[in-house]
Amino acid sequence: MKEKRNILIVGAIIGVISVLLVYFGNPANMGFCLACFVRDTAGGLGLHRAEIVQYVRPELIGLLLGSCILAFAKKEFSPRGGSSPFTRFVVAFFVTIGALMFLGCPFRMILRIAGGDLNAIVGLLGFISGIGIGIFFLNKGFTLKRTHKFDTLEGLALPISSIALLGILVFIPSLLIFSSEGPGAKHAPIAIALIAGLLVGALAQRTRFCMVGGIRDFILFRETTLIIGFITIIIVALIANILTGNFNLGFVGQPVAHTDGLWNFLGMTLLGFGCVLLGGCPLRQFILAGEGNTDSAITILGLLIGAAFCHNFKLASSPDGPTLNGKVAVMLGFVVLFVISFANSRKQATDN
Repeated sequence: MKEKRNILIVGAIIGVISVLLVYFGNPANMGFCLACFVRDTAGGLGLHRAEIVQYVRPELIGLLLGSCILAFAKKEFSPRGGSSPFTRFVVAFFVTIGALMFLGCPFRMILRIAGGDLNAIVGLLGFISGIGIGIFFLNKGFTLKRTHKFDTLEGLALPISSIALLGILVFIPSLLIFSSEGPGAKHAPIAIALIAGLLVGALAQRTRFCMVGGIRDFILFRETTLIIGFITIIIVALIANILTGNFNLGFVGQPVAHTDGLWNFLGMTLLGFGCVLLGGCPLRQFILAGEGNTDSAITILGLLIGAAFCHNFKLASSPDGPTLNGKVAVMLGFVVLFVISFANSRKQATDN
């Protein structure tokens, strides 16, 4: 009961923080979106040329550092890695393609639901379907093999890099690229965004919060602990959106969203499938990277390069809908993930 109470409290806090970030300047229904923030950061670093989504998001830096600080405080910092790193990179690459087809990660999906965006309900159905496909392969023995212990410095490489990036953002911003319009130009002040990231990172580290894990555990074991946090964020953010006048129920006219139900569904199906193979949603990958997991660090690089690729080759959707290139990439993603799943599954012994 204590664990469930803690996850409920954390879900409520994260829901409030997400709405407050919109109040302080983040795009509507995008208080927190790992896929969108990674995409913007890729643009801010000059990895893609889409001028409306270029800004190094301090929330991502905060997530890493918040998790890292708490992991050290709790003596849970454990540098590990070497579990099929390139395969993880490839899966993460296609997870981003699925996310940018839908225009959001699982975190933004529930925030879109809380903002009244009914397109996100379609995305949720796809997300659950993708998790179901991933669970099928877990039951077939899917594994990306075991990890190995690494030196402390190896585990700290990504958190240290994020500190350096924060220094550039604050003290040498001329080295980065900033959007003058569009979603990339809408952001909370650096200090507020960083503090929000630190808080969410620490809270998620403390509770092992994971969007994929909640649904996966409920389907496999009827375990409700993580899914309680999932539902709590929706309820709290919904109430906060209503109180702040940011609730808009419907399919049409939603911020940074499109109404193509099929591709909203398929994009989130691909994302859910890939996240099960990776062992967690994008938020969970940032938390694990903060704890010293280098496989999650490689996963984050896959998300980053995937986001850059999406915008350089017109794979990402827009409010006008998905692109042909994006549709082809999503279907290719399913092929690649099925190949990886079959190749890394071992036949389970039948019960006698």
